[in-house]
Amino acid sequence: MRTTTSALGLVMPVVRPHLASPPVVRPAAASIAARGAVLGAVLAAACHGGGPPAPAPEPGTTHATPPAPVEPARPAPAAGSATGSATAAADRPAPAATPGAPAPAGVDFIDDAKLLYRIAACGGADTPLPGALAGGDAGLGARLDKIVAHHCKAILSRMAEFRTTYFEKGRAWFDAVVPRDVPRTVVYPFGGGDLLSALVAFPDATEITTISLELAGDPRRLRTLSPDALERSLGALRSEIGGLISVGSNTSENLSHQQRNDLPGQVSSFLLGLVAGGYEPVAMRYFTLDDTGAIHYLGQAEIDELDHQARKGHTRSLKHDWQSPNFSQAFSHVEIQYRKPGEDAVRVHRHIGWNLGDPYLGKHPELIRHLEKKGTVTLLTKGASYLLWRGDFSVIRNYMLDHLAWMLSDSTGIPPAFTHKAGMVQETYGHYAGAFHEGTDEHHDDAFIELWRSQKTRRLPFRFGYVDKDKQAHLVVTRPKA
Repeated sequence: MRTTTSALGLVMPVVRPHLASPPVVRPAAASIAARGAVLGAVLAAACHGGGPPAPAPEPGTTHATPPAPVEPARPAPAAGSATGSATAAADRPAPAATPGAPAPAGVDFIDDAKLLYRIAACGGADTPLPGALAGGDAGLGARLDKIVAHHCKAILSRMAEFRTTYFEKGRAWFDAVVPRDVPRTVVYPFGGGDLLSALVAFPDATEITTISLELAGDPRRLRTLSPDALERSLGALRSEIGGLISVGSNTSENLSHQQRNDLPGQVSSFLLGLVAGGYEPVAMRYFTLDDTGAIHYLGQAEIDELDHQARKGHTRSLKHDWQSPNFSQAFSHVEIQYRKPGEDAVRVHRHIGWNLGDPYLGKHPELIRHLEKKGTVTLLTKGASYLLWRGDFSVIRNYMLDHLAWMLSDSTGIPPAFTHKAGMVQETYGHYAGAFHEGTDEHHDDAFIELWRSQKTRRLPFRFGYVDKDKQAHLVVTRPKA
């Protein structure tokens, strides 16, 4: 989900030449010497919350807790999770819990997730910061309180407006438009940083996968930042979040800049989505995809080895004009398990950092193999720079057409020329008079204009993705013919 902002303040998409630079993370074989982190150990204890004491961490880490069950099981929640500051707007039945499976190998960064949830995403903002964050220094503690309070005042003000527009006033529209029997597995291509929109549109989802050029980010640095560095990083995060908590969209520049922040921009954005939706994280692990598309959760030895490799050279970005991440490839893909406070059922969000262009997918088919294992899914696409209109994004487009049960998109979704051939129907909402980004395919643009012209006007009371050239909000539903 990527746009850019012109000098006139208009949000514009960025469509850049595509380059397949393959930083596909493979499980490492060797381990580097274990790292000591006394402060990390103290903070882990402070952030873990209530419940029984955590088992001893794996060698090489001081804040890892035992991993939760592997997919597709819905595991039992971890103890001592943080409490969110928001509640869901709609009273919906909770998904049924599935008995847990044996825990796989892998490091659970839940303590880091909880700290980011409180400080970056402002979950539980009415609760004090962990005392160990200041190391017992009252002056330092007061300064950190002030920095975080300033950040959260700005974030929560904008979040309240977003919740009113989308979770509350917009809920009736989504309830009327989205069938209640759509698959609860959601795939969101081009969804960089935007778990929030998926939670708005599909609050009953039990598994959400976002995919974008942006890598998830290293969650460990927050513990090491000085007050000045924390203040700078939180300020940058507020800027980089951009319109995400205004209109559920962000710019390409902001998403690229997040790759250089000391705070993990993607993870922080996902946790912000959880706060807005009234959820709390209960586990966070990083993973790779093997040749079959199966998930492999990274253990500490593998993370240590990839950290060592990163110290010898930069992690490469997935696109030639995207900023290179300042963290190791170990933190490319993340899984965050979450739940509503008081519920037993655990839901799963995974973010996969992948280039969705044909050249890259041709060399790295693991993603498509992984997605195909999910079967028929619900799809969401918006703010996608009109890439699905292009010939060099046919692989992901064909996957979507082959596996969608129901899809919601703005005009950057799949054009009528492809949906009609695949036996799909499309229903329009709002108004559309043409793409606001110049240089898009006129054939596809004219087809979308005709699609809206040929149908009755259906109400859309908010913006959800791109506007058209006349700044009009619009959405389209794509589904197989009945």
